Amino acid sequence: MTSPTFSRRAHLQQLALGAGLAASGLLPARLALAAQADHNPSEQRLVVVLLRGALDGLSAVPATGDPAWASLRGGAETPSALPLDSTFGMHPGLAHLHRWYHNKELAVVHAVASSYRERSHFDAQQQLESGGDRPFVLSTGWLARALQATQHSAVAMAPAMPLALRGADRATTWTPNRRPSKSQDTLDRIAAMYADDVPLASALAQAMEQQDKTMGTEVSTGAGFSALAKQAGAFLSAARGPRIAWLEVGGWDTHSQQTARLGRMLPALDDALHVLRESLSVHWATTTVLVMTEFGRSAAWNGSQGTDHGTASAAFVAGGQVAGGQVLTDWPGLGRHQLQDGRDLRPTRDMRSLIMPILQRQFQLGTGAMNAVLPGATSPMDHLWRV
Repeated sequence: MTSPTFSRRAHLQQLALGAGLAASGLLPARLALAAQADHNPSEQRLVVVLLRGALDGLSAVPATGDPAWASLRGGAETPSALPLDSTFGMHPGLAHLHRWYHNKELAVVHAVASSYRERSHFDAQQQLESGGDRPFVLSTGWLARALQATQHSAVAMAPAMPLALRGADRATTWTPNRRPSKSQDTLDRIAAMYADDVPLASALAQAMEQQDKTMGTEVSTGAGFSALAKQAGAFLSAARGPRIAWLEVGGWDTHSQQTARLGRMLPALDDALHVLRESLSVHWATTTVLVMTEFGRSAAWNGSQGTDHGTASAAFVAGGQVAGGQVLTDWPGLGRHQLQDGRDLRPTRDMRSLIMPILQRQFQLGTGAMNAVLPGATSPMDHLWRV
């Protein structure tokens, strides 16, 4: 006797329909299969945002109260910060995040980095996404291993599978489909053909609902980061959708004219995160958003009014259950003798110690499972969640 909600035949029919719709251009192929993935999804949702290129944490969250700040970063090239507390402010382009902070829905983790110290983007991103204690000791991603341990599904809003999700059977990628949509006449013919088969008709209806959502990313000015964030929220909000989403955006390697570049990029990031929250709607209450980067940048300006590859940076954790309104840091200071190698913000928090409690909350992983997901990681960061 088969379950009233699932049978092998119905599942095969749904997979076949997904493949057929993908072939006809209605749905991307991998997404068509992933649409059927979660039948009993968790209510917890997780969004990971990777800023590729190394965000300057001292620009995003400047330490305006540090005694060395004025001599290090003062001047006309540094925009006035929005206040957080007596030591830290926030870049004026992050107005939404600043409001979330004061609404106790966003925490800043400062002076954070992985254990990597060689300043290569390629190696640093490999280590960050794999979750190893050094580059290339692991070939799969920490998020993928968590998915495998729990049989959750995830979607990466990217044209290629990021390393963080490689190794997960139930991870898929999605990008906007820019091909012309099928005519309504074609869709009506498909619906008529499946009208007498209840499982196929139901699957078609679900596919069309998802197609309507994906069309929302066909932005006239191009599929921007905010459009991807909006679609990620739609996927996570769907009853049978994934509960984990990965987003990424490059361009943070600001060796020259950093103030002008971040003056454009940080507001764009801020807007995308705001759009993500709006798209999640009531599900924001059970969502955690982690924003991270592979390493920080040099503490002082270089000769091109930019910054060079550094060490520690800032990360953001947001969501309806986050214990926001705080900057979590063991602040190392910005004096010359306090800087890493005399040039970088010195790391005092390990990125894996931040990832650990987020994974524990999302996946309910025990000690053994967590050791497999983040081998060698210890001391999960506390004070992240509301009691």
